[in-house]
Amino acid sequence: MTVSLHHIVVDTADLPGLARFWAAVLDWRILSEREREVVIGPAPDAAVGICFMPAAQGKAGKNRLHLDLNPGPGEREAEIARILALGARRVDIGQTGTESWTVLADPEGNEFCVLREKRTLIS
Repeated sequence: MTVSLHHIVVDTADLPGLARFWAAVLDWRILSEREREVVIGPAPDAAVGICFMPAAQGKAGKNRLHLDLNPGPGEREAEIARILALGARRVDIGQTGTESWTVLADPEGNEFCVLREKRTLIS
């Protein structure tokens, strides 16, 4: 037997708003939009997407799961600025200031990280 990841599910108070935020951040699109579910992804046939579903209550405490975003070469600071302009904010979850990532939160307070660009290994 084999399983594969289909969706990452995010509970939200603002179904269309948070889905559109993440679609803009990731340059993905809305794949389906129903009353109690919005799915985004890079393409309809993509292996993995993000599904937004209504939450009965607001977020409390630090996320137990978060997304790490990998910017393109030389684009880290520009991407952080773009994501902040879309509605994210900087958050402090105990960073020391020496991390190689920047912690942000989406409009509903879900933390995520923008990593330093990956270095290419030279063989």
